[in-house]
Amino acid sequence: MKFIPNLLTLANLFFGCLAIIFILQTGESLIIQNEEGTFVAQMPEKIWWGSTCIGIAAILDFFDGLVARWLNADSLLGKQLDSLADIVSFGVAPAMILYQLLRISYIQEETALDTSLLALAPALIFPCAGAYRLARYNLDISDHSGFRGVPIPAVGLVVASLPLIVVYNYFNFTSLLLNKWILYLIILVLSWLMVSTLPMMAFKFRKSSIKENIPALILLIAAIASAVILQWLAVPVVFLLYIIISLVFKIKNT
Repeated sequence: MKFIPNLLTLANLFFGCLAIIFILQTGESLIIQNEEGTFVAQMPEKIWWGSTCIGIAAILDFFDGLVARWLNADSLLGKQLDSLADIVSFGVAPAMILYQLLRISYIQEETALDTSLLALAPALIFPCAGAYRLARYNLDISDHSGFRGVPIPAVGLVVASLPLIVVYNYFNFTSLLLNKWILYLIILVLSWLMVSTLPMMAFKFRKSSIKENIPALILLIAAIASAVILQWLAVPVVFLLYIIISLVFKIKNT
């Protein structure tokens, strides 16, 4: 039974690899239009399947740790395997989404044919920051009741939500997310959040008291409400709430 958590971690890696295939797949394109029905851009048709695979990988990543604790099957192998899977599913795969969005943003320009690889390369900063964050976490021997820096799965999910927000054009965000300067800013901010030492809470409910679970409960309620009202746009909104709640309760408890 103790091999089950590792199987879940490998399944996480499997879906991360599958996400990369979908994101980079060529073929038919989705026509992106604004609210007035005007053409905005074309996007690879299968990219949203990549986002879905990253979401499935995140669910598996959550349950492998949970199952490991239930079965008392925590191990150094599992810890290293988890990081290796995470860098693919929440580092490389989201980076390919950022790469594609940057490429689409440049295609809209008159000088599209002159776009160099250097203009798209900043997308690769994202997995490098994620790898650094995971390596630092693995070397941290302190109690992991919280995190230093934003966990890579949370950041990966934010990026995974971007194609879905673009396709469904919630609140007319499509043009904004296909602006190269906005994308560069997203890459830099998310990468910095991962390598930073900001105190982030672990999304775990504790048995001791309701008071200690208040931050997680607030985030859970906000996530459900946001999902109903904002749909896919809820992902970055809940991500921002996660950071704010973590910092507020950390300051309050110091």
